[in-house]
Amino acid sequence: MVRGLYAAYLGMTTQMKRMDVVANNVANVNSTGFKKDSVATQSFAEEFMKRLNDPGLQMFGNAVKIGKMTSGVFVDTVFTNFTSGSITTTGNALDLAIMGDGFFAVEVYSGGGASEKYTRDGEFTLADGRLVTRDGSGVLGQSGVVTIPDGDITIDERGNIYSNGVFVDTLRVVGFEDNSTLRSVKDTMFETTADSVKKDPQCIIEQTALERSNVNSAREMVDMITVNRAYEANQRSILTIDSTLQRTVNDIANKR
Repeated sequence: MVRGLYAAYLGMTTQMKRMDVVANNVANVNSTGFKKDSVATQSFAEEFMKRLNDPGLQMFGNAVKIGKMTSGVFVDTVFTNFTSGSITTTGNALDLAIMGDGFFAVEVYSGGGASEKYTRDGEFTLADGRLVTRDGSGVLGQSGVVTIPDGDITIDERGNIYSNGVFVDTLRVVGFEDNSTLRSVKDTMFETTADSVKKDPQCIIEQTALERSNVNSAREMVDMITVNRAYEANQRSILTIDSTLQRTVNDIANKR
């Protein structure tokens, strides 16, 4: 019985984590460049169940193997789906979309220092001539944070930036051998890990366009319903086991 309580408890905590991930996906369905997360679960190792002290069967000493069981499941990892989202034309000269692999490199200040992060969110703007993300982080070019003088801004498919036809800088777009080695630090921002290996990206830059989230809202709502039902099933299991234990204790007390 206690093992059943433990397994149901693990099931509930696993579904709670899955619900958090699904809810975050739904909340970012309209976030530019957002990549959905998914949960991978794993079961504990199977163990043999044994019947003890059976005088009629003396195999393996006084214990007889009667089958296998596991203690339940747990969240193994949360991974990001890096498939591209749809491209939408906006008409804004500072809106950029990456067609292919790669990420925009941005400079993020945190804890008194600056570090390089990566994003697919190309919804940029100008702040005192500096090209920045929506949260104010500087967009990096080959010469540092991109600074664009006033004028008619054009950006070609290779990321070369021009103002009134005069070359300014080239966007720093970074690719990785395996995107799964990146770690999410914000909804649309990623950082490298020790396993991340950079490479030249195979992509083109499209001006006046944005990459939408790759979240399928209908599928996420179905997942939310499925998670909720699984949580309720584990909850009912706990209530049933608790009721059974209570009756067992009462029966033992009454026999005394």
